[in-house]
Amino acid sequence: MISDSTTKKVLARALRSGGDFAEIYVEDRSSNSLRLEDSKIERASSGREVGAGIRLRVEERTFYAYTNDLTEKGLLTTADTLRAVLDSSSLTKILNLKAREARSCRGQDTIMPQEVPQEDKVALLKKTDQAARQVSHEVIQVIAWYSDEIQKVLIANSRGLLVEDERIRTRFIIYVIARRKEIIQTGYKPLAYLQGYEALDQHPPQEAAITAARAAVTMLDAIAAPSGRMPVVIAKGSGGTIFHEACGHGLEADHIYKNASVYAGKRGQRVASEIVTAMDDSTLKNSWGSFGFDDEGNPAQSTLLIEQGILRNYLYDDYWAERMGERATGNGRRQSYQHLPIPRMTNTYICNGQIEPADIIKATEKGFYAHTLSGGQVDPATGDFVFGVSEGYLIERGEISTPVRGATLIGNGPRILFEIDMIGNDLEISPGTCGKEGQGIPDGSGCPTLRVRELTVGGTQGGI
Repeated sequence: MISDSTTKKVLARALRSGGDFAEIYVEDRSSNSLRLEDSKIERASSGREVGAGIRLRVEERTFYAYTNDLTEKGLLTTADTLRAVLDSSSLTKILNLKAREARSCRGQDTIMPQEVPQEDKVALLKKTDQAARQVSHEVIQVIAWYSDEIQKVLIANSRGLLVEDERIRTRFIIYVIARRKEIIQTGYKPLAYLQGYEALDQHPPQEAAITAARAAVTMLDAIAAPSGRMPVVIAKGSGGTIFHEACGHGLEADHIYKNASVYAGKRGQRVASEIVTAMDDSTLKNSWGSFGFDDEGNPAQSTLLIEQGILRNYLYDDYWAERMGERATGNGRRQSYQHLPIPRMTNTYICNGQIEPADIIKATEKGFYAHTLSGGQVDPATGDFVFGVSEGYLIERGEISTPVRGATLIGNGPRILFEIDMIGNDLEISPGTCGKEGQGIPDGSGCPTLRVRELTVGGTQGGI
């Protein structure tokens, strides 16, 4: 991407007028996407984005500039724009750069997406469309997206760090609409992996399309959702969204430092039921939120957040770790070279319990089963949330029964962690895109099937 000698020159130039720390982040990203709608390709796009961001820290101040000119002259000019804002005789010595360490998710069986003919990708989209429509004549629309991305990054800093990471991501999203007279329902299924095209051989989109179509058709028979406080069983994967949004962001170090989180000052204290253990783990093989190095060059790692209900750790990038006297946890992430790294989750989840999922349902005489969540709102300071349920069912006499529509889950994330009284052994991590401070990044969030002892369900009917 750029030579070691150029890297060292740029770091030295950035620090010529003073500063405590300098870093360069170089990115080369190639992407391709296809969208199918009405059984035909509606959109196709591809592109390449190349650039570098240079960060300069002076005590607690941070300066940042970026460019898409990767020539040595272009990079030095960008470094000069940072140097110009300082007037200091305090110089920081550049340590000798270490031997370049490179990682990649590429393996012997990796099928590089750019090597797959475009017509094969189009054919897969059409097969997926057919699979969904064959579920029922009530399926009236199928929208499917395919995308792939190869991101190569180089990160170096004035402390001698020099690493490279190659990230290959493949994604396939299916959205199905079913209609019966005036009733319209939807089904949705995302597939996304830190893998090449072989991911779609291992996880066929046609199967995901059938799942989404069956959900949409099933919900055509749904009755109005009940309302009130009741036991709620949340399906594997789905509850991870609540944990991510209502709890996970509150564990990011910038929120902790600013006292903008209910978890500030609670390390070592009980914050959940004793059966709850939670992790953030960027080392999970093939998982959407994984990588080799974070966007500050720290190796991917696994961080224990909650252990049997006790808060053990927060999520740190380099900047906040230094300010708070802690060790970075490999959670410095950024959307692109145009952005500063900030503390972000990777793959965040509630760990497996010991109970079979079916036994959780059997143990629930009456309640609500949230199979799939849709959009929602969260107050990051308090953890208060409202999440829609796109696929939900009543639980009656220990069995999943009637589908219901129009349900919402209303509660407080930190509080419901204390209300979890059963956890299954079927952990599933779902892919998503996490937004924070205008940056979107790939992430995973998950949980096994679990039961919340009592949670408010919003609906239009009375209690069950």
